[in-house]
Amino acid sequence: MVSTEAMVGRGAVQVDGEVLSNKRVGVYHHLTLVADGIAERTKPGNFVALSVGGATSAHLLRRAFSIYRVRPAGVYGGTVEVVFAAHGPGTQWLADRQPHDAVNVVGPLGRPFALPKEPVACALVGGGYGSAPLFALAEKLRERSCGAHMVLGAATESRLFGALEAKRAAQSVTVTTEDGSVGIKGLVTDPLPGLIARHSIDVVYSCGPMGMLSAVTRVATAHGAWSQTAVEESMACGIGVCMTCVLPVIGDDGVTKMVRSCVEGPVFAGDKVRWDDIGTIPAGTFGAPGMGGH
Repeated sequence: MVSTEAMVGRGAVQVDGEVLSNKRVGVYHHLTLVADGIAERTKPGNFVALSVGGATSAHLLRRAFSIYRVRPAGVYGGTVEVVFAAHGPGTQWLADRQPHDAVNVVGPLGRPFALPKEPVACALVGGGYGSAPLFALAEKLRERSCGAHMVLGAATESRLFGALEAKRAAQSVTVTTEDGSVGIKGLVTDPLPGLIARHSIDVVYSCGPMGMLSAVTRVATAHGAWSQTAVEESMACGIGVCMTCVLPVIGDDGVTKMVRSCVEGPVFAGDKVRWDDIGTIPAGTFGAPGMGGH
């Protein structure tokens, strides 16, 4: 691997990475990249931005992916692992990569999950491959003597990720599928109230589709638990320049601001995100037209 690092942001580096492996996991792809310098800086909830299409490609925008796992040392060097679904030309290009192919990597990026200062019971809720960053989080929670209870959901069994690994990572695992192909038939929010009550859950972490995050936040808040969500917004640059990933978030001062998911997030306090207003600039937002500077 040829590795030339350049600082691109606080704690992040740009690395000419190399594909170590690219495996199918159900309907998803599990990509492992040799990318020295990133693993040592990574915390659960961080993401990487990968170049796609090669040096002469028309796909100029990077693709952002939550970090599944990192390994700081090994025979080949530090590695970064991501899980993704091939939806468009960019992700399909990544899905076609073979061992030793080059992929430029920027990371780790974003604000990670906040960890409890004291041992508390936590629920980790993942939708589809959104569950990927929750396994490293579960490991960090165990190090702090926090209970980790996972809820994994998807439309169908093939779209679940990490159900077997969850049994090793968490104290309890609940699986839901919308079609009932495995586990409980329904949504991740269906068993969540009972789980919160049964284990006296204080913190609910979640990662997955935006609609799921909104629903999980509502359940957590209604049951007195603190919610942390890793949002899935389109992040073109990953370093806060392009402003494509903004969403309305209520600040500590009670004022709504349009913040960048890639810098101020991707992890937010769930009850601070104005879920119903995502995609708009809500009335009263700081800097919005007609606010007179407020």
